Amino acid sequence: MESLNVETQRGTVLNGVLFPAQNSDTVVIAITGIHGNFYSNPFYYNIGDTLSANGIDFIYAQTNDAFGEIETYNTKTGEKELIGSWNERFSYTDEDIDAYLDYAAKNYRHVILAGHSLGANKVIYYLSKHHDKKRVEKFILMSPANLTHMMSGVSDGERDFIEKLVRYGQGNKILPFYFMGWVVCTANTAHDWLSGILDNASGNFSQVEQITHTGALIIGTYDTFTDGDPSGFLKNINDHMPTASENELIFIERTGHTYQQKHDEIAKIIKNLAVEWSAKNVHRLSNSAVIS
Repeated sequence: MESLNVETQRGTVLNGVLFPAQNSDTVVIAITGIHGNFYSNPFYYNIGDTLSANGIDFIYAQTNDAFGEIETYNTKTGEKELIGSWNERFSYTDEDIDAYLDYAAKNYRHVILAGHSLGANKVIYYLSKHHDKKRVEKFILMSPANLTHMMSGVSDGERDFIEKLVRYGQGNKILPFYFMGWVVCTANTAHDWLSGILDNASGNFSQVEQITHTGALIIGTYDTFTDGDPSGFLKNINDHMPTASENELIFIERTGHTYQQKHDEIAKIIKNLAVEWSAKNVHRLSNSAVIS
């Protein structure tokens, strides 16, 4: 396990972790969700150890909101920078993912882009705009979040208060209440959550409908971030994809959003997917070489 720091276009350095295999040409990159760190989501260790033991690299791709606060630095200003779920901007999604893909493009032939929870919504957002199959060959969506359901607890009064702060240029102020009942954040960050930019897995499927990549969608059958029907929630997302018939839907029984008691199972599933896809890529490339 090695530290992996990647630089974004805005200069902010994101602190990821690489689980290296020996001489691997394939990597799985997992984009984190809100508070999606090793402490709250220990399944990342199982995935990393399992993949690296089977000849595939794994990158825990920590983004702005993996912790409440993260101390990092900015290469453009040369100064320390404090980022986190308290001041994340969803407009950074593209460049955050690009930072990890830029690293991967220099080091691997095959890249699988994964995301967990809000990280899965970010992958949907990214792939709806980027269709380069050489840069990303496959996707894995792990427990995408139903943001409509998550926002249901935000009162009209709180929404109005957030809107007024942003409208009057005070978006950088910390809200005097817990957003969604548990998040300390600025009005700008809360406004991004409410804007629907990443609300792409429930209700508005316009982003999902633009995805041309194929891959796998995974969810626990006890997931509480889906408004009561995890299996139906996942199937509905896939049904809106042009590639629906080519994708794999995987339901992990008797576990929730972070795969409680099923860490080895989720790791094995991702390992099997990566090994299968890598083998198909080798076969495809071999056939192409013969044809040429």
